[in-house]
Amino acid sequence: MQRILSTELATQEVGREVTIAGWVHRRRLLKSVAFLIVRDAAGFSQVVVTDPATREQLEHLTEESVVEVTAVVTAVEQAPDGVELRSPTIRELSRVAVPLPFEMHRPTLNAGLPTQLDHAALALRHPSRSASLRVAAAATKGFREALEAQRFVEIHTPKIVESATESGANVFQLDYFGRPGYLAQSPQFYKQLMVGVFERVYEVGPVFRAEPSDTARHLAQYTSLDAEMGFVSDHRDVMAALTRTLAGMLGEIGGGTEVRDEIPAIHFSEALRIAGAPDDEPDLAPAHERALGEWALREHGSEFLFVTGYPMRKRPFYTHPDPADPTWSNGFDLLFRGLEIVTGGQRLHRYEDYVAALTKQGEPLGPYAGYLDAFRYGMPPHGGWAIGLERFVARLTGIANVRETTAFPRDLNRIAP
Repeated sequence: MQRILSTELATQEVGREVTIAGWVHRRRLLKSVAFLIVRDAAGFSQVVVTDPATREQLEHLTEESVVEVTAVVTAVEQAPDGVELRSPTIRELSRVAVPLPFEMHRPTLNAGLPTQLDHAALALRHPSRSASLRVAAAATKGFREALEAQRFVEIHTPKIVESATESGANVFQLDYFGRPGYLAQSPQFYKQLMVGVFERVYEVGPVFRAEPSDTARHLAQYTSLDAEMGFVSDHRDVMAALTRTLAGMLGEIGGGTEVRDEIPAIHFSEALRIAGAPDDEPDLAPAHERALGEWALREHGSEFLFVTGYPMRKRPFYTHPDPADPTWSNGFDLLFRGLEIVTGGQRLHRYEDYVAALTKQGEPLGPYAGYLDAFRYGMPPHGGWAIGLERFVARLTGIANVRETTAFPRDLNRIAP
């Protein structure tokens, strides 16, 4: 008999014999009846046991053991989804013979986050933990589908690179067959090069940042949702494509959060004024971002806010300056509920501009040779963005620590399991 999932029970004909399988989530042993709650990837099934022999078998089952149950579908109004299983035959597939580090049947896990992370293989089974991973899966599905609808092509770029050239010293160095290599901090250079191939490209993949930051919003490895598009007029075309993409992501996730057809946008200088920051502040601090999030919700009824025109001195060398005032950039951040979740902008696209930008920063051209080649051979005006998946999911779900939005987080102190 073919196994069905818990969510399919309500669609089965009453009186039909079916087979389910999953983990022993909870046993309730009463005087005249016993209940077995079986958890599978979709949800829970309630099994009712009245037969003495089966009850004795149930008494010896341990929580999280894996079982297969063949039983009769019975309509019961008080049961979950109005259905329960009776007259069961229970077959044990895998037995748990050690004490669990925490109780899995509680609505929330009664263990601190470090303990949960130490026992991630078990903790992630709990619905409160797996739920955020499902949101992340839906977000990436929506990201892909929204970009495919806009003619973007998925690419896969190297995660081992020759030079640590993009973001200073916060890189992981490794021994690459006797010579130094580095874990990629971003697919930025490669996705720009691929604009010369497909015009519009995107990637979902890991990036690595050796930042010594032990906070609730930093990871040493996270998933970046990157996109890059050619033949743009300026950064506003990029912002429009990002807005459409976010709408697709939120539509796939569900839950009521929406994004407008046009997200409110303010210049960085105006953002400083609204946040009460000094005029010469080079960047937005977390407190400034929170103040701006409150302002956007109050003034525009929007949980999203674009901040454009960040100072060029705080943006990477490949950022295109504002033609009207080159001290500002054609770059942007997107704030969601008072937290920066996206960085993007228009890039330089002429070879001579790259030479000038690198020279101004005192950078030698040699390490950038492969990157600069694309601009020798003609590249269109282009731009793109990067979304930190874990930070986005944490903000969307109200989870305080990004470590709870990824299965096996890597941070300043954790490299296992």
